Amino acid sequence: MADPFILRALNGAFYRASGGERRPAFFDIDATYPALRLLDRHQDEIRAEMEPLLAERHRLPKYHEVDRIQADISGEGDAAKAWRVFMLKWPAGGVEDNRARCPRTAALLDRVPGVVSAFFSVLEPGKSVPAHDGPYLGYLRYHLALKVPARNPPSIRIKDRTHTWVEGGSILFDDSWNHEVFNQSDETRVVLIVDVLRPMPWPYHVVNWIALRLLGPISDEARTAARNIRRYSRATPPAASGS
Repeated sequence: MADPFILRALNGAFYRASGGERRPAFFDIDATYPALRLLDRHQDEIRAEMEPLLAERHRLPKYHEVDRIQADISGEGDAAKAWRVFMLKWPAGGVEDNRARCPRTAALLDRVPGVVSAFFSVLEPGKSVPAHDGPYLGYLRYHLALKVPARNPPSIRIKDRTHTWVEGGSILFDDSWNHEVFNQSDETRVVLIVDVLRPMPWPYHVVNWIALRLLGPISDEARTAARNIRRYSRATPPAASGS
């Protein structure tokens, strides 16, 4: 799926299917993907499983240590400021140990149809993310803000709009638009990121499903990431009870 030729061909087909017009950067969750509201409603349970991970956050892998194609955006800048991840769903697997540490969150994700990948995204103090475009038009990205610094809360620019995270709030957007994160906070920011199949008319939905569910998992990049996820999850011991 990560093959540039396949991505270009699929993106071109989806673009033409929309009449040659790309849809807005942000989407209304209730109108577009109301099933995601399940996560909003159960965010306290998700947060309760996320918080112990922060006690061991320096053991969590940096994004590019799991998914090597993220090196340009995850590996830039001060090495002491990291973008760390805790993967809960990945096309090629490797998340079994992580899901066992967050069973309620994993169960909730399983109840949302069309989830492609999901992870806790941990931005350490002062870690920004440079401008970049997501590679594929076939998914939309959901953010549920679980921990947001009260002072200088980080924000994300997507296309020509900027959103400042609010703890407990959620957004849905088109990751393929150019976007970047601005972070001058002195505390950690944590968001649950969930990628879902972009709603499309048949037969484009079928093509997209095949690309993400069948071709994606067998790509070299996805399988390498699965091995990395498994390796890091086994190297990160559970946080002490009550931490």
